[in-house]
Amino acid sequence: MRSDRAKGHNRRTDAGLWSYKEIAAYIRVQPDTVRSYRKHGLLPPPDQVEGGKPYWHPDTVRAWVSSRPSRKTD
Repeated sequence: MRSDRAKGHNRRTDAGLWSYKEIAAYIRVQPDTVRSYRKHGLLPPPDQVEGGKPYWHPDTVRAWVSSRPSRKTD
């Protein structure tokens, strides 16, 4: 019998919490970029940490994204 992990499931992301991977997909960057944002204090604190891995509620990420300066140029 295969574990949930082997099927690509994660209890945290299935519960609606986002890891680096989901944040990266949402803002269209690589997961390493999101890790760098956290390392440099540019990402909000994680809502939960399990096994040393940080997770955020989608609303936390959306609020952070909406508060970031726009990169648009006219």
